Amino acid sequence: MKAKEIMSKDVAWIQGDESVASAAKLMKQRSCGSIPVCSSGKVEGIVTDRDIALRCIAEGKDANQQKVRDIMTASPATGSPEMDVNDAAQLMSEKQIRRLPIMENGNIVGILALGDISTEPTQQGSAGSALNGISKPSSAQM
Repeated sequence: MKAKEIMSKDVAWIQGDESVASAAKLMKQRSCGSIPVCSSGKVEGIVTDRDIALRCIAEGKDANQQKVRDIMTASPATGSPEMDVNDAAQLMSEKQIRRLPIMENGNIVGILALGDISTEPTQQGSAGSALNGISKPSSAQM
């Protein structure tokens, strides 16, 4: 199965010079925990609800003044529409991420979420393996 068959194609994104508060509002509107940060359709980074909590709020920054690019994860892992879902799940496990921006010709065309994989009956083993890898403690420090 290919990523394009189960990915979300209606992708919301935000520009890096927008406020963290704007990103949080967009996440609330879209009921999601991360938003790609783009410029002209090109992914520059990704911002998560965890980034907002730890890199903005916990640091005492003003979410209305803080820019998304200041707290985002730059150069995130990405996949392609033709990528096999098992390979995508493996990448998500290795990178400990729950959402993978899907790129085509340098532009974002979708998001493949762990939830997308887990709801596909033939892919539940891949989702379980990915979740196992994602849930392992990371040695990375913020």
